[in-house]
Amino acid sequence: MKYYFSLLTVAFFGIISAQNNEDRKAIKNLCGCYEVTFNFTETFSYPKDTANYIPSDKKTEHALEWVQPVEETDNKLVLQHLLIVGKNEIIKHWRQDWIFENTQFFEYNGNEDWRYKQFPKDKVKGQWTQKVYEVDDKPRYEGSASWIHVDGRHFWENTTNAPLPRREYTKRDDYNITERTNRHELVSNGWIHDQDNKKIIRDAQGMDYILAEEKGFNIYKKVEDAKCKAAQKWWEENKEFWKKVRTKWELEFKKNKDLKLQKYVDNKPLFMHLQALKVTASQEEINKTIDSFIIK
Repeated sequence: MKYYFSLLTVAFFGIISAQNNEDRKAIKNLCGCYEVTFNFTETFSYPKDTANYIPSDKKTEHALEWVQPVEETDNKLVLQHLLIVGKNEIIKHWRQDWIFENTQFFEYNGNEDWRYKQFPKDKVKGQWTQKVYEVDDKPRYEGSASWIHVDGRHFWENTTNAPLPRREYTKRDDYNITERTNRHELVSNGWIHDQDNKKIIRDAQGMDYILAEEKGFNIYKKVEDAKCKAAQKWWEENKEFWKKVRTKWELEFKKNKDLKLQKYVDNKPLFMHLQALKVTASQEEINKTIDSFIIK
């Protein structure tokens, strides 16, 4: 009987290991050079003032993007997105960290406010958390779910709260939370970032009102890595600077407490302050710049 249970134990952990390996392969397949089409359209709206409500315009944009693997350990993979625009101008885009069976979360509460939450281990067993960061590596949104590998499909899906995306907060301020349902699915020529989003007004008492809904469908079509050579070069020249930025943020996250940020300092967002620093800036200079945005 003891031998029988030993075989079951070996078989069980073998299944878990195989699943984990397939998950990691799927995440790593998000890396590379892509021609990206970004599509967003507002689908439904429920304003109380229907006469004066102005929905967001339909938005379609095209870009070349390099997804750079930055870090890989047994339970974590870090991927940095870099946009290539104009004549090989590089814009540091969003970053995504994937962490296996993560229990530490920061949930967006609106108005540059993230609430720290800790989940029990059994709630995230076998799951991967995707943590998404802004261009300046401050937190954006995160959520946990299992990668699904079935019928030849490979995808991950989660619903979580996030700040307004740039395409929205530069044009409107009539809501303060985007509830995002994100699906990342591998396809034969790349991957799809499929989104079903809700535009939410959260009041001071924590009550939510859904103002509108939005569809996002971003297509990442794989192309030769050589097309993204400029982004690869830029990352080699700037990776130490951004490693220091990540180090500072990690120190803040490890405090395991709520995080409240200022949107502007001296009428400028954080990414502009970081851009003003030299690529050789010290850890102390970077820490001081980020600290100026953290409300103690």
